Amino acid sequence: MMKKTLLSIGLAAASVLGAAQIQAEVKIGFLGGFTGPIEGMTPAIHEGAQLAQKQVNDQGGLLDGQDFAMPTGDTTCADSSAASNAADRMVNSEKVTAIVGALCTGATLAAANNAGIPGDVVMISPASTAPAVTAIEDDDLVFRTVPSDAFQGEALAHLLINKGIDEVVATYVNNDYGRGLSDQFVETYESLGGYVAGNLAHEDNRADYRAELGSLSGHMVETLVVFAYADSSGQTILRQAHESGSFSQYVGVDGMISDSLIEALGADVLEGMIATRPGSPDLPGAELFEKAARDAGFDPNAVFAAQAYDAAFILALAVEKNGSDSRQGLAKAVRAVASAPGEVILPGEWEKAKRLLAEGKEINYEGASGKHDFDKNGDIMGVVVEMLITDGELVTKGQIDF
Repeated sequence: MMKKTLLSIGLAAASVLGAAQIQAEVKIGFLGGFTGPIEGMTPAIHEGAQLAQKQVNDQGGLLDGQDFAMPTGDTTCADSSAASNAADRMVNSEKVTAIVGALCTGATLAAANNAGIPGDVVMISPASTAPAVTAIEDDDLVFRTVPSDAFQGEALAHLLINKGIDEVVATYVNNDYGRGLSDQFVETYESLGGYVAGNLAHEDNRADYRAELGSLSGHMVETLVVFAYADSSGQTILRQAHESGSFSQYVGVDGMISDSLIEALGADVLEGMIATRPGSPDLPGAELFEKAARDAGFDPNAVFAAQAYDAAFILALAVEKNGSDSRQGLAKAVRAVASAPGEVILPGEWEKAKRLLAEGKEINYEGASGKHDFDKNGDIMGVVVEMLITDGELVTKGQIDF
């Protein structure tokens, strides 16, 4: 009788353990600027990653049917301590396998150096564009699905020259993002014959930039280029520039592309504003993502949404390729699933990818925002598109070729 009882207890325990294993989660965290200078942009970026999460879970989950869970952390974008703390919680408390993020470059550098790299956690940023990310000593743990600002700065310079805008003044937020963009833009623009009459750094989150604008307006140049954030200094600078009446043309970059900017300042203030942002090449994955995003209820053209989707999907594929939720070996798996050779996997094709990997076959993910053939630094080549604000809408004008 005692043996039967022990056997029953053992079977029950095994059953509970089996159920626990089946219902276990694989955690891939998301670090974003839910508050701070890009809080208006972050929700759509998060939704991009969540779309990948949902597709994976709807098509069989990870590994042996585990749920793909996505805990979130707020870096505030501008506070390196907040970024480090959020990453530390992900790595050491949540025990995530990998991280989508962070978004702002300073947050990514802080999160990686203080938690991600020491914890052997792969991070794929969908939005950290500053050249400083390339140089980080990361043991091949930090990747990004967005091209470096070294590329976007060049594209913007070519765009303005091609439009006949050969003289500008500029101001940049005094951090890795702003400096990186400004430096590359100025170098390329002047090499093409353009003239930057004035270029001033500014500190983020101030209430008054009239002194900087007064200095820039003294050059009597009509075009003001702003390398900053839509929900912080960029918004204040454009408001005060409009009040001054000193400029007739505004130019921005990806950090300035947000509906919140139009809502805050008004369509009339920003009519005709030119901007650039990383875009998606003309690939089948872009169309598939666009439809899936619209079905999910968010704008597929939101800045960095497609890149966030790709980051999350690549990490899920890498976990599947790695065969476990272990952090060890995941970076190698990231490179394997995102590069040739292998059968092409498009956005949403989780079930197909899972089957091929189970059969021991190679796969090559070609995503919503590009092919993502990572170089030795975890960087990609990409495309930059021109944006225009017209009639209160952000309109994509097309890829910038140069």
